[in-house]
Amino acid sequence: MKKNTLYVAFASLLSLSCVLHQNSNAAETEADRWNLQDLYATSADWDNDAATLKKQLDYLATCNNQLGSSARRFKSCMDMFSDVLKRYARLSSYASQLHDQDTGATAGLDLSQRADVLGNKFESATSFLRPEVLKIGAAKINTFFKQEPGLAIYRHPLDDILRSGKHTLDKKGEDLIATFGMATNTASAMYSTLSQSDMPWPKIKLSDGKEVVIDQAAYTKYRSAYNRQDRKLVFDSFWGKWKEFERSYGVAFYEQLKRDAVYAKVRNYPDSITQALDGNAVPVAVYDTLIAQTQANLPTLHRYFKLRAKLLGVSDMGYQDIYPPLVTSSRPFPINEGVQLMLASVKPLGEDYVQAMTKATTQRWMDVYPRPKKRSGAYMNGAAYDVHPYLLLNHNDDYESVSTLAHEWGHAMHSYLANKHQPFITADYPIFTAEIASTTNEVFLLDHMLKIAKTDDERLLYLGSALENLRGTFFRQAMFADFERTVHAKVDAGESLTGEAITKIYGDILKRYHGDKEGVVKIDDLYAIEWAYIPHFYNRFYVFQYATSIAAGSLFAEEILKGTAGARDKYLNILKSGGSVYPYELVKGAGVDLASAAPYQAVFARMNKIMDQIEAIHAKGKPFVK
Repeated sequence: MKKNTLYVAFASLLSLSCVLHQNSNAAETEADRWNLQDLYATSADWDNDAATLKKQLDYLATCNNQLGSSARRFKSCMDMFSDVLKRYARLSSYASQLHDQDTGATAGLDLSQRADVLGNKFESATSFLRPEVLKIGAAKINTFFKQEPGLAIYRHPLDDILRSGKHTLDKKGEDLIATFGMATNTASAMYSTLSQSDMPWPKIKLSDGKEVVIDQAAYTKYRSAYNRQDRKLVFDSFWGKWKEFERSYGVAFYEQLKRDAVYAKVRNYPDSITQALDGNAVPVAVYDTLIAQTQANLPTLHRYFKLRAKLLGVSDMGYQDIYPPLVTSSRPFPINEGVQLMLASVKPLGEDYVQAMTKATTQRWMDVYPRPKKRSGAYMNGAAYDVHPYLLLNHNDDYESVSTLAHEWGHAMHSYLANKHQPFITADYPIFTAEIASTTNEVFLLDHMLKIAKTDDERLLYLGSALENLRGTFFRQAMFADFERTVHAKVDAGESLTGEAITKIYGDILKRYHGDKEGVVKIDDLYAIEWAYIPHFYNRFYVFQYATSIAAGSLFAEEILKGTAGARDKYLNILKSGGSVYPYELVKGAGVDLASAAPYQAVFARMNKIMDQIEAIHAKGKPFVK
């Protein structure tokens, strides 16, 4: 989620990976845990910094109606705003990560809740800023820039406010919106409570006699079971339970859609999608081109499903067959080896990049292994500007864990370079560019692994992993984006939507993308309730950026690996620029226009090339796995 550095407080941490099964690791050492003392040595230090923030908020209150009094006063208030936001980002990072390393500990939960309260106070205390900047106007602010050269670092954020003038209310209106911020997350809260705490999950008996409660974590694990009947049982039981709550989830999601439509109208936007994308000045044409290109190239996705059917040895591919790994391997990838493979893979980015990453991997930035009550999945948090990025992993010593490692370190190096080259106020970057850094590193990893692979079995493992990543990160996210655009447009137009109606819309899109009509993948109507399971839909028009990023990343990596003159420097400039330039223009300036077909065609070409390689291996006589 994006943090607009001059309006919204530090956003929630990114969760970029699917839920992983939690196991404790007996070999875990202190070196495998992140060092939160780099943020605060003790909880008392956190308390003291929180007290400082509250005092700073009192000072910020004196800036209300005073921003335009002089250039010096304006700079003083902007500097205080920046420092408060930086301090809050550090406080929130510590609180969130303390909670994430042990979600069962009261101390972490309490601190996380206190950080949320501080965030709400910050938003309320700074709600005057945008209206007042607009009231001052561009002409006077430009005069301030001439009088106070130190204001230069605020040029882009202030220009961002000024361009949004017609969408910003007066102080009273902004205060009202900030106040309602405490009461407009009901839909998301209902989804979270119902899906994570209150759902009566079904119990099933697998073919080996094992009884399993199919909650979300178990679904993620057992949907890839080797036994096909087990997979079908897992799908039918899991989605059957969601179907029972279709009406409730429908009410929650419809309320979310209405909220988004109302905010778009209040801020004078024609529709929800325009407002959502305008926050980063991303043209709607990017979104439309992504979906148009994806729909036109569904035959590539269908080719993948047909290849998957061959690999699995099934003639009637079903939706329950999309998760088992294409190739399995018992070869372990311990964290130390994973780090070395990653470091070797990023050599195309130059010696400075490799040296910085090498040193960083020894500084306890990571929390590596799964533990009971540790947050699942993986993320990178680079918000602590004066400290360093932090990475949460759940490393399982398999190749997927190495791929996740490369992904998250792509994010970490992005934050490291942005923080190094930008002042705090423009260091933060939106998701639109964030995922480019991570997916580019994944391409480098695959290229390196294929170069060092000694057997066809190894090559199949790496190719299969990359292929599934493209399916899940590009096509699946584009499908979600297609669905989001459809339902938001209906509610923007004043239509009502029930849970049943939403299921019908999602089911039609799901079947089209998976070739149900063509006999590629059979989609049972029951599985169309899947929309209710996706938490990202409660953060409007968010997921499309995974697809655009992997498209841009594929193109950047291709040019760098080919040795195209200037390609590496253009790419690294994106990382170093942080949020100092609008992301669409930043990427376009580096040679990739995401409102054109070229980057998406690069994804389809890459996916087809991988499938060509897999089929070539099997053409040598190696039978498909059954």
